[in-house]
Amino acid sequence: LVSPESSVSVSAHNAAIGLTKAPSSTGPWDKFYFGPDASALQERLFVSEENIDGFLDTVLCPSFCSQPALESQPLIETVDFTEDRIQIRLK
Repeated sequence: LVSPESSVSVSAHNAAIGLTKAPSSTGPWDKFYFGPDASALQERLFVSEENIDGFLDTVLCPSFCSQPALESQPLIETVDFTEDRIQIRLK
């Protein structure tokens, strides 16, 4: 993280933290952790095609699925996502 370029914005009903990656850090962030202290952190995933695929794989096929069932699963593609919505395509 680049601390001088990171920011915090707090209002009566919202708080936002802007984090800036160091120039040496490449690629998208997959997840982040937040909480009141290090012993109570919660994990959250950023919206990405890989994270959506992983989530939907878990929902569509629990751990007891057999290999043939996995091969017949639909292809899931993230078409578009914004702060307000996500659009996926199943093939």
